[in-house]
Amino acid sequence: METYRFDVVVVGAGIAGASAAAALAADRRVAVLEAEAIAGYHTTGRSAAMWIQNYGPPDARVLTRLSRAFLVNPPGGFAEQPLVSPRAILFVARAGQERELAQMLAEGEGLREASVAEARAMVPALRADYIVAAALEEHAFDIDVAALHQGFLRQARARGAVLALSSRVVGFRRSGGQWLIETETPQARFQAPIVVNAAGAWGDVVAEMAGAAKLGLQPCRRTGVIINPAPWHVADWPVVHDVAHNWYVRPEARTRLMVTPADETPVPPHDVQPEEYDIALGIHRMQEALAINVQRVERAWAGLRTFTPDRSFAIGWDGAVEGFFWCVGQGGCGIQTSPAAGRLVADLITERDPGAAAEALPRLDPRRFGSANRQTV
Repeated sequence: METYRFDVVVVGAGIAGASAAAALAADRRVAVLEAEAIAGYHTTGRSAAMWIQNYGPPDARVLTRLSRAFLVNPPGGFAEQPLVSPRAILFVARAGQERELAQMLAEGEGLREASVAEARAMVPALRADYIVAAALEEHAFDIDVAALHQGFLRQARARGAVLALSSRVVGFRRSGGQWLIETETPQARFQAPIVVNAAGAWGDVVAEMAGAAKLGLQPCRRTGVIINPAPWHVADWPVVHDVAHNWYVRPEARTRLMVTPADETPVPPHDVQPEEYDIALGIHRMQEALAINVQRVERAWAGLRTFTPDRSFAIGWDGAVEGFFWCVGQGGCGIQTSPAAGRLVADLITERDPGAAAEALPRLDPRRFGSANRQTV
């Protein structure tokens, strides 16, 4: 058996692991171990992401804001096409939701009130008997998830990182300040003083193998479907989002709509598939608000979004296990925060000043779940 030696081993090649590896590889020897044959198979590859400032917990909003410049103007050679395209967010309220909308307007950034008439002009399918108030976030944008993810992987490899697919971790051993990491590939094992746990829904599984206490991560199923909204022309519609986060629709491929019930059904980590009930629920909620006759579902899928117990991210050193670093719990905000989150991982590991991201550190620190004092390498 051959042992491959690195400075950092990242477990997981989804958007969290890919962005962390790209940032770390600038001045560290990095390996990324991915259990599946395709990077980002369970979550990143099934995400329909946007940059929305008014989404997620406070720590996510900080990292979202700090990621904007990268997404709008990525480094040369990072991607072959723009990563983003403008797409406003229209938050709509039905009777009884006025207070929620008022609170969103009071607490949000870059939001303004929109009249019912303006909302219906933007989205003519909105039912007059449904909407009573609206708010608009005009400076949001769609994110090309595949281009962003592949850009990070390409950047990591260009900086010397190694991506090992089909390399599910099966064991850790700590000795002499080094991790020895075994995978399902019996001919190879990996060694490094630092492990970054970016395993998403499997984050607690990886932690247990390394002897770290679980954080209590909860994977949740999120369902999406694609429909034909004809005769409506939807290419220039904003995303239409229920103010209570019970459903939203988003234009796809200029002539289609993605519909989701915004479900967060707790599930164990697995290759999640859509449930008929969630598909029907998403369409029902959408049709309460929009006069769209759904003839058939063209495609349906489900992905995983994983939350910590308090729904903030966990980014930082484990409090009790030396050399074990967490980067999990992004809960549906992982794409739009990935440039800043990846950079923050590298800053903390290399002991650089995290700059403006420092304001989020108390909410991000995994020790808040009861670990002992922080350990460093």
